[in-house]
Amino acid sequence: MDAAATGINVQNFHGQDQEGKPLSIIPIEVLSPPPTSSQSLDFAFFTQSSVRIETTTVAGLFVQRLFRALFFVHILLIAILVICLAIRGLLSSHSHNFHPKKWYPPLLAATACAGIVAFTWQWFTFRNPSSALRAAFWLSPSLTCAVGVLFVLISSIASLTIGVIAIVLALILSLYACWVNSRFDYATKVLSVTAASPPAKTTTLISLSIILSILYSCFLVSGIGGATAVGTVIDTWFILVILASLAWSTQVMKNTLQVTIARIKYLHFASGADMDSRIALRDTIKYSMGSVCISSVLVPVITVIRGSARAISLIAGGTDEFLFSCANCYSAVAATLVNYGNRWGLVQVGVYNKGFVQASMDTWEMLRRVGLEPIIDRDLTGSFCFLCGMAGGAICTLVGGTWTFAVHKSYATEVSIYAFLIGYFMCRIAMAWQQSCVAAYYIAYAENPENPRLDPTILFRIQEFQRRGA
Repeated sequence: MDAAATGINVQNFHGQDQEGKPLSIIPIEVLSPPPTSSQSLDFAFFTQSSVRIETTTVAGLFVQRLFRALFFVHILLIAILVICLAIRGLLSSHSHNFHPKKWYPPLLAATACAGIVAFTWQWFTFRNPSSALRAAFWLSPSLTCAVGVLFVLISSIASLTIGVIAIVLALILSLYACWVNSRFDYATKVLSVTAASPPAKTTTLISLSIILSILYSCFLVSGIGGATAVGTVIDTWFILVILASLAWSTQVMKNTLQVTIARIKYLHFASGADMDSRIALRDTIKYSMGSVCISSVLVPVITVIRGSARAISLIAGGTDEFLFSCANCYSAVAATLVNYGNRWGLVQVGVYNKGFVQASMDTWEMLRRVGLEPIIDRDLTGSFCFLCGMAGGAICTLVGGTWTFAVHKSYATEVSIYAFLIGYFMCRIAMAWQQSCVAAYYIAYAENPENPRLDPTILFRIQEFQRRGA
């Protein structure tokens, strides 16, 4: 935008916040009269609302640095543990009747399959969001049911339990897909709008993240195999620790992408500005990793609590007064927790470098203030990404589990579980760009509902809810 044409004196903002993070290089208004032309209206909004230096308390900075340090120390310790377990497993596999040629190939093949499925979901969503959305909602129950059948065929006590749970879950997912069928059109519009202009080099960022997660998963598989070869009680605990590390590490990768891409997309929606993806990623890694690590722990836990609270409320209904009051109490707790940790807060973590908890609180309050809470409560983006992960995990389970079932049945249950987790988390990483684009879209609207750069999709949705309420 030409400053002279709009009558606005502009300079680039290169300030730093309390942590020393350079704020987004964006234009700010300097001692000049308000813009008078409609051309500069969106610029005026951006300068007033987006250049907001948020400071973090000393306690907040300490917690962020603590989690960042814990994450990197944990990566180092896990690497040492995996190397030791892998070496020990190779040295003792023959004496413990472990068959590495029947254990490793199916799981490594499932890991490679996870990468292929993740790339496929990314490409499919970018090319055809509407078909991708429907495919996720209808394929996921079918594939989950197939996984349940596989576990039942394995016929161990553990596999039978998992198989029954998987079949029941497939039924629930099918009913959920039917229940939300009326929301598909709006979800498709939002996905199409946000995916229309992905940030430059988004595909490169996601692809590198998927490749990194493939390599990291293969590395962890070597440690799990080493622990399985010996098979003592302490080795079972080692496997659980490695799986927990897989979950946290992949969540950190996913949220790092979300913070990075959300920052770029927010600037695009709010002002039309473009930001270099490499600079955004560098800033996220250098300055926001503490908040990313915290969110990677809090968001999954709070999401599970909130989801279970909704399920309990539906089951309780109003028939039993005691059960109904317990459900209400649990729902109130879940509603309180979501204020302190939600995925929408990741946008302000990237844009304003806030701490995650503060960003979540501010974002949730803003969404409530503009009447977006019922809209995002019914937003299908989170469900879409979750079901993409479920479908990916199920495909990997069918690949690794079927192969193991054919060559060594006693390994089939554990290999199937590991394959599912790897496939699920890898597909969630692949879908991080879509989730962050949608989040940035909602936050940009919440900060300025009259932003002319945003299409009226959200406004029409709010008006529709208001008509229903009336």
